Amino acid sequence: MAERPLTLMAVHAHPDDEATSTGGVLARYAAEGVTTVLVTCTDGRCGDGPGGVKPGEEGHDPAAVVAMRQAELEASCATLNVTHLETLGYADSGMMGWPTNDLPGAFWTTPVSEAADRLAELIRRYQPDVIVTYDENGFYGHPDHIQAHRITMAAVEQTDVPAKVYWTTVPRTAFAEFGRIMKDLGVEWAEPDATEPQLGLPDDEITTWVDTSKYGAQKFGALATHASQTENIFFLQLGEERFTELMGVETFLRVRDRTGVPTPEDDLFAGLR
Repeated sequence: MAERPLTLMAVHAHPDDEATSTGGVLARYAAEGVTTVLVTCTDGRCGDGPGGVKPGEEGHDPAAVVAMRQAELEASCATLNVTHLETLGYADSGMMGWPTNDLPGAFWTTPVSEAADRLAELIRRYQPDVIVTYDENGFYGHPDHIQAHRITMAAVEQTDVPAKVYWTTVPRTAFAEFGRIMKDLGVEWAEPDATEPQLGLPDDEITTWVDTSKYGAQKFGALATHASQTENIFFLQLGEERFTELMGVETFLRVRDRTGVPTPEDDLFAGLR
């Protein structure tokens, strides 16, 4: 009987999150014959509507935004050759402190155990060798990212399926490079507030550096399918070549491992093949 292909599962909060932090690994591992599974937890209703209209502004229709972002998500998955897309369908909670945080059906108000049970079903079905999600702060404090972290780690504990679990991160040195590029492009760039929690990790604490530069065109193309969201416009304005130069290595913190492979490593599947 043929050996089961290796499987990667990425658990993200919103449509478009898959492209920015894991678009490269999804494309790379699909090209290497790995089964890739994307789980998107929310419907993205708190995103921009056509013309960049924001939630709460006249003309923002959450139902229309949901439909638009679902279509964009499916196009992104096609660009990245994602094998399976699973959507949990919780309502986008919006940014921390927004009134939408507390609405019925919002992901942020959903009991962790309830959503974790649903994710655990998917983990049992797909049997991922590797799972990728966010850290405890959801990387930058977004409630839906934090909730995605919580349900993923709870579902991993329930199922004990994956051999390796990773949290997405960014090396601190990359933020300095990002600021330099912003200034080169004439974009106003404020240095991070020293009183706020620092994003990313010191370079020497990052366990896993995956070169995805060969898949820069796919990652850029996947992000372009989400061009309705104004936060993506800056990256698209970089152009494919500079975007790949800036975003061509994806970095992770390994938090669960059964392989014993030493770190730093350059492959999410190190020790599994």
